[in-house]
Amino acid sequence: MSMLKRLSADRSGNFGIITAILLPVLIGAGGLAVDVSNMMRSKRDLQEATDAATLAVATYMAQDSSATEDGAKKLASNFIKGQMANSVTSDVANDIAKSITATITTTTTSDGKRYDIQVASGYTLTLTPFMSFFGKTSTPIAASSSTTSGISETKSALSMTLVLDESGSMLANTGEQIKPATSCQQYDTGGSPIKATYPCYVKKIDALKTAANLLLDQLDKADPKSKFVRTNAIAWSGTIQDSSTFAWGTTKTRTDVINTMSAGGNTESYAPMKKAFDNLNTTGNGSESKIQSDAGNTKLTKYIVFMTDGSNNKDSSNTNTLTTCTSAKAAGIKIYSIAFMAPTAGQTLLNKCSSGAGYYYAAESMSDLLDAFKAIGEEASASKTLLTQ
Repeated sequence: MSMLKRLSADRSGNFGIITAILLPVLIGAGGLAVDVSNMMRSKRDLQEATDAATLAVATYMAQDSSATEDGAKKLASNFIKGQMANSVTSDVANDIAKSITATITTTTTSDGKRYDIQVASGYTLTLTPFMSFFGKTSTPIAASSSTTSGISETKSALSMTLVLDESGSMLANTGEQIKPATSCQQYDTGGSPIKATYPCYVKKIDALKTAANLLLDQLDKADPKSKFVRTNAIAWSGTIQDSSTFAWGTTKTRTDVINTMSAGGNTESYAPMKKAFDNLNTTGNGSESKIQSDAGNTKLTKYIVFMTDGSNNKDSSNTNTLTTCTSAKAAGIKIYSIAFMAPTAGQTLLNKCSSGAGYYYAAESMSDLLDAFKAIGEEASASKTLLTQ
């Protein structure tokens, strides 16, 4: 057999030949898999960072009264750079920061300002050397995100009933001295008059009026045009002494109840709490849910603010009040409760009635009472930035 025939018949080196032929293809395929994985991860990381920066800019524009477009663009740049710091080198992070564009369109409406925000970012990803076989050494990575925020979109409607104790014990002193004063009528802790003496102190009922108005001030601040907030109040002692119907804003609540409260009588909380629950929980025409919905306020939160400085004269009133609180909470009504220099029994009832941690306040001074009512007003009316991706 000739040498040529022997070579053509010898297949012992085929594997090596095939391997040599396929090796560049296999290397290229491996490099392609690595680079595709890197590109997908890099795209995801940049998109997430850009989304987060867009939301941060939207919140900044909606909630910071001193916000500027230059400040927003700087925030977006620093935010994305910081988010990407763990994914890329510092040089690449700097390149990303330089590439960022932020476009903010401001529209002024009767309800306030709306901000349409678009943020874009990008950089060049260096590929593995294997991709040079395909003539590629780098590829662009880009991301963009948009959202809208504004005053008109950050308001959540609320309907709130203030259930305020004006029993005789509310004539007692708070310990907050009135200056200047020479002499004034004093009352003991039960509300019974004692001799006129000096110094003079703010009475608990007057402290309550100040505190309730402070809460209502927070609601007015959040809703200056009275388009989202509806309030009423119930003043009570042994029975319901005075109450107002629900109205937009806080004016009627102040004039009809808060500013006219006068202390006297004993303490029975069931009737006023039941009235508050029934008013908020009723359905159909004339209900709070229907009135707010008809006004275009589809996101509604209902509140009861329950305050007393004493404890019920009848055990049955404790039981019935607690049952009412349980029903109200089950219906989605949030209950804030304030025990104002109250005995242990009163504190226990109010704590159980509240909607839990953060909803119960034990006020042992006038200062505590003012802080509690202000905090409730701020929390209930807190703006919520509603952002859409």
